[in-house]
Amino acid sequence: MEPVEALEVTVTAPITSFRNPLYQGMQIGLPCPPPSTVGGMLAATVGTWEEVPVGTRFAMTFTAEGSGTDLETYHPAAAKPAYRNATIKDREFLTDITLTAWLATELDLWEAALRTPVWPLVLGRSQDLATARTRRVRLTKGGSGTQGHAVIPHTTAPDPLTINNGEQMQLPTAIALDRARTKWDTYRYARTGTQATLDADYVTDTGQALILLPPTHPVHAAA
Repeated sequence: MEPVEALEVTVTAPITSFRNPLYQGMQIGLPCPPPSTVGGMLAATVGTWEEVPVGTRFAMTFTAEGSGTDLETYHPAAAKPAYRNATIKDREFLTDITLTAWLATELDLWEAALRTPVWPLVLGRSQDLATARTRRVRLTKGGSGTQGHAVIPHTTAPDPLTINNGEQMQLPTAIALDRARTKWDTYRYARTGTQATLDADYVTDTGQALILLPPTHPVHAAA
């Protein structure tokens, strides 16, 4: 089968955190960024969601070398003033992270945007600055590969009773522009990696299985 050209994007940051939105009033951290967070980062590179093709999809892997907990001032968003008082809460964070994403469409658009982003590149909170580098790679379309540290849709995972393919998580895939609606999907991620074999959309030359995640454009949440 003929290899397919794709854009490999490697994002690194010294520290970042991803709050689990399912817990209200608590700062519970996620072990990996939700797809909506990565989609938002890509949108920031082109300046606005209006410049992002609606059907944009990507596959991704994520690793963190360490983790910890610090204190952060928490400002509740509440209708009643009595519940808006700032308070101090524990915040879980990750250190020395590497996010690798693969895009198989609109390569020129994303390559140019990531080299000269419209907005500063951040992953997680607005102060969690990141850097990115890109390269063109050749991927094998179809076949099987190793899950490793990939974030994958739960529906594509092997039987969790027989194969360790990580923890199951409900994560936001797309968020409407007015934030009135969120599209949630179920994913799996093994924070320490796994040798589980997957039927993949693409496979890298190192045997990494790549499964395209659902599109993250806000129109998919507003529909």
